Amino acid sequence: MILPIVGYGDPVLRKVGVEVSPEYPNLKETIANMYETMYNAYGVGLAAPQVGLSIRLFVIDTTPFSDDEDLEKTEQDELKSFKRTFINAKMLKEEGEEWGFNEGCLSIPEVREDVYRNEKITIEYFDEDFNKKTEVFDGLIARVIQHEYDHIEGILFTDKISSLKKQLIKKKLQNIMEGKARPDYKMKFAAKKGR
Repeated sequence: MILPIVGYGDPVLRKVGVEVSPEYPNLKETIANMYETMYNAYGVGLAAPQVGLSIRLFVIDTTPFSDDEDLEKTEQDELKSFKRTFINAKMLKEEGEEWGFNEGCLSIPEVREDVYRNEKITIEYFDEDFNKKTEVFDGLIARVIQHEYDHIEGILFTDKISSLKKQLIKKKLQNIMEGKARPDYKMKFAAKKGR
């Protein structure tokens, strides 16, 4: 089922998510709905707060990035096959050079900015079957994970840009809060009910 994506300004996007237990009601269904919602909006990641759930859960599928011809074949192949569910993720380490990439967010439509993040991460999480994993990622996969991880910590990518850039996008953010943004997917705006 495609869920409405919560827009910028909704308080749920600022909450730190609570841990999910294996007994969480309809967890498999929630995960399936999140993937369906993400694909419908042409996203590569979606965190539970973006569908109104203040829990530590996010899903990622980097397949769309694999079409980038500027990437090496090995990285394209890696991106094409990377689909994961992260439950109760805990960032253990962020290291390496910080590098910029133009990021966007399904909760902040029509806004894109360069964000600087570390190139390599170590993260601990549970998969959808509650198997515990600790893995190291780098490049675009690490970046997508960092972006979604921020969501379960109540952080948005716009928090990581300069105050000058924040001033420049202030009107766009206000429009999203007022429900004036018109993405081609279902949204629930802070000031209005979903359309």
